[in-house]
Amino acid sequence: MVTLPMSARLSGLLGVSLAIGIGLAMAQPAPMPGVALPLNDLSAFSNPTPNWRIVGSVRADLNKENTLITDKGTGVLANIPLAHPTADPKNPYKYDLFTTLQHGDVDLELDYMMASKSNSGVYLQGRYEIQLRDSWEIRTPNVHDNGGVYERWDEKRPEGHKGYEGHAARQNASRAPGLWQHMKISFQAPRFNTNGQKTENGRVIRVELNGVIIQEDVELTGPTRGSAFADEKALGPLRIQGDHGAVALRNIRYITYDKPRPELMNLKYAVYKGKFQKEPEYDKTAPESEGATTVLSASVSRIPNEFLIRYTGTLRVSEPGEYNFNLGVPGGGGLMKINNQSVIAPGEWNAKGKATLPKGDLPFELLYAKFVDWAQPALGLTVAGPGIREYAISDGVGGTGEEVDPIIVDASTNTILRSFMDMPGEKNTQGRTLRVTHAISVGSPEQIHYTYDLDKGALVQLWRGGFLDATPMWHERGDGSSRPMGMVQRLGAPVLFLSKLASPQASWIADTTGSNYHPKGYVLDDNDRPTFRYQSYGASVEDKIRVLSEGKGVQREVTITNPASDLYARLISGATISAMENGMYLVDGQEYVRIDDVAGAKPIIRDANGRQELIVPVKGKLIYSILF
Repeated sequence: MVTLPMSARLSGLLGVSLAIGIGLAMAQPAPMPGVALPLNDLSAFSNPTPNWRIVGSVRADLNKENTLITDKGTGVLANIPLAHPTADPKNPYKYDLFTTLQHGDVDLELDYMMASKSNSGVYLQGRYEIQLRDSWEIRTPNVHDNGGVYERWDEKRPEGHKGYEGHAARQNASRAPGLWQHMKISFQAPRFNTNGQKTENGRVIRVELNGVIIQEDVELTGPTRGSAFADEKALGPLRIQGDHGAVALRNIRYITYDKPRPELMNLKYAVYKGKFQKEPEYDKTAPESEGATTVLSASVSRIPNEFLIRYTGTLRVSEPGEYNFNLGVPGGGGLMKINNQSVIAPGEWNAKGKATLPKGDLPFELLYAKFVDWAQPALGLTVAGPGIREYAISDGVGGTGEEVDPIIVDASTNTILRSFMDMPGEKNTQGRTLRVTHAISVGSPEQIHYTYDLDKGALVQLWRGGFLDATPMWHERGDGSSRPMGMVQRLGAPVLFLSKLASPQASWIADTTGSNYHPKGYVLDDNDRPTFRYQSYGASVEDKIRVLSEGKGVQREVTITNPASDLYARLISGATISAMENGMYLVDGQEYVRIDDVAGAKPIIRDANGRQELIVPVKGKLIYSILF
């Protein structure tokens, strides 16, 4: 008999979390780390044409269509369209690039940069296209836009209906041309029997663009338009379109999944009635019911609450190596042993564990104890291993026992919401995620939104796409926070926008001490757009942020009445800031800052705490734009 830890015995077998979690879900594909596609030369590709080259860096001019400027080096794959390409009727995909890699199921991750008005695509297995395109100015994307699963095509269909089964991105999460974008693709190849007949269609399991999920579970009944092959196979090459426009790619990594999954065999269950504070002596305790089954499920128990299910059987492992497990048992707790070793220790509703397993038939045991009456019984177990994408080895992936309807705040008109706002990647003095407690989020029908910190007079973040998910703010007791729903451009930990400096290299003040900063709220214009007001260093400040035409970003106009001497504004910070032409600055390859009017003052790029800042002396009014 095993006695459980005190924390478990206090509330029943295996412990319990009283807070409602989001619930167990299969971990989303995370290709990093994976296998890097080498980009020191073109040897990873079959018969590359002269439009493809390996370079060290690349940049684009927003005012020059289909143009990339490159520098010598390695690490970046660039397609520079030829001035006079020669058509080849026998090989219409002559200028496309095919990998020597042949893949089936794959997770693919890459950075890419589009030239202005450019168009390209990544073809999974050379057959199924995910669009790469400059869609910066698009509000509602279609199948031809960035991140779309391209349509199939049938000339026999009526006009206007020849294209079918395309899937547009859920929202436009694209960056501006010349900025690096990040895409993750999770793909399941079609399945075939021993006679070569297709038994299951391929699927795009998931596409994530710049941190936003834009595609999920898209079935591919056949190759999309422009496929290099008319048939479908279990394996095929990656293909990058090269005949449509200038594009650059880097950090291409992949994980292939071609190993057999572990199998549960000889599975038996026994259900025990009661609120167990420790494991029973099974040889002395009669089960309520028992039997054989082929799948892990909570449904073997007819008791809604206060029960223990014990599963025993064999886990057949064909591929030795490290395996990761994710167990969800709402309303109670669970534990799991494989090969007579603990993999998931007694814990809470959702628990994770990992184990290095040998090849062979291994003893398996899993327990689920339920004792919280308002949670619905459920049991979910997922497995991932070497060459094996995570999958559910149970009849579901668990849950919390209740459905949570998301609370979404739309911005069909100019909209303002005050909430807490967490800043991933930034830490407070306690080492926890930084939380902006005086945040105002401003949404627009142009689908460009921003968050402003009233406590610092700071622009905190910008994003494109959906406005806010306020579920954590209002669900149950709530925690007062909301979350951006689109492609977010975070601007770092908020600091005062204005500071007095003895010299351009002096340290920016860390807080409001000595600045006489006093927020004065905001006023709305006729279109319900706010202008923020505050006092700082004896000056009165009006801070007006407006969305640029065609949703390209925002323009910020700050008016300072009676500015103090030696007053500076901090426009942006980043790891690297590079001056470009016409008053433009490139920040970390992720956004542009454009100086529109600073009353003749000269902006300064300076080093600060291992980063760089763009600051400018203040002479009464300054106007600049952030394009992303």
